[in-house]
Amino acid sequence: MAMGRPREFDVETALDLALHVFWRKGYEGTSMSDLTEAMGITKPSLYAAFGNKEDLFRKALDRYVDGPGGYYQAGLQKPTAREVVEHILYGAVDAMTDPSNPGCLAVQGALCCGEAAETIKQELAARRAKTEEDLRDRLSRSIAEGDLPSSTDAGDLARDVSAIMQGMAGQAAGGASRDQLRKLADMAMRSWPPV
Repeated sequence: MAMGRPREFDVETALDLALHVFWRKGYEGTSMSDLTEAMGITKPSLYAAFGNKEDLFRKALDRYVDGPGGYYQAGLQKPTAREVVEHILYGAVDAMTDPSNPGCLAVQGALCCGEAAETIKQELAARRAKTEEDLRDRLSRSIAEGDLPSSTDAGDLARDVSAIMQGMAGQAAGGASRDQLRKLADMAMRSWPPV
């Protein structure tokens, strides 16, 4: 059996490069030429290694969640509800204002998603809903453990934190500074429900 030619590029590095292109331009604003140029590979190599543009975007999104967006899952492991939310909000501020990262991929990637990108728009919405659900579950645990008052609605609280994060992502995309976003996180934490 004849063996194919070995890959002449590092798949992990190429995926990082694709992630940054999607991050800057959004899914719909990114062309295959943008991707191949940034990754330094040909279209056939891209298809062979990653599938089509939609498949590559999903892989890049997974990479984002495990890398620059990893503060979220780390936050869910904190011992108290307050520490969970604090870690998530301030982690978001740091990630969204890191000069090497252009904001929040879950928000940036969805910019201008028209009908042709409907599956990506749905994917991003589903992933945002999943992160909110994970936070709701974690806050429900805090209620059960007595860390939050029993009258707390974990779903409402998780939705509130998600809305703040999405608002900060929009502000960051519009050029808000780290200090400005930290002030938003500070205000959110000052209104945190007392135990």
